[in-house]
Amino acid sequence: MGSAKNSSNADRKARIEEMRRAERARERRSRILTIGASVVVVVGLVVGGVILVNSQSDDDASTAADSKPTGDAGISGSFTTGSDGVKTWKGKLGQTHVTKAVKYPMEPPVGGNHDQVWMNCNGDVYTEAINSMNAVHSLEHGAVWVTYTSKAKKADVDALAAKVKQTPYTLMSPDEKQAAPIMLSAWGHQRTVTGASDPNVDKFFAQYVQGKQTPEPGAACTNGLSK
Repeated sequence: MGSAKNSSNADRKARIEEMRRAERARERRSRILTIGASVVVVVGLVVGGVILVNSQSDDDASTAADSKPTGDAGISGSFTTGSDGVKTWKGKLGQTHVTKAVKYPMEPPVGGNHDQVWMNCNGDVYTEAINSMNAVHSLEHGAVWVTYTSKAKKADVDALAAKVKQTPYTLMSPDEKQAAPIMLSAWGHQRTVTGASDPNVDKFFAQYVQGKQTPEPGAACTNGLSK
């Protein structure tokens, strides 16, 4: 009887030990699977992060590249200054309509390849900088473009704005990139003036508003871009 009981206890202990061994084996497998899954997740996150960073870098580089002037302004030559103080461009000024941004060799530009849409120039006064490619198209139609920087006196800016508003085929806008406080531009011609009362303002308007330099005389200065 005692022998049978001892045998039963031994069998029970053996089964319990076997169950413990099986449980430990399952725990080891579970740990291995958990670690493996964690490694896969971490690797995936790292790879995904690298791809995202590279993608953003490529996008930033592409955006930066797209923002740079890539088109041809179709300009060659240089300015010569006459005895009247007006600078005249001697050389080529392209007239092709282009879609890519171009960099002009003068500021403001007095011609060259430009956008197919002109800035409205029927005495239009813009209080913010405008796209030169549209303004050049206005010059092609015979407009005079008055530009100024923050160094120009407010009284002069106001007086010039009043003059522009009364003069068809003119437009006005700020341009902080130009060299002088106030400049007047027409197709192929440009000059600086000291202020609104400078007699050269009236002379420039009289000569170049729809002047002989106009590549497309009579072309519209309305129904274009009004910002």
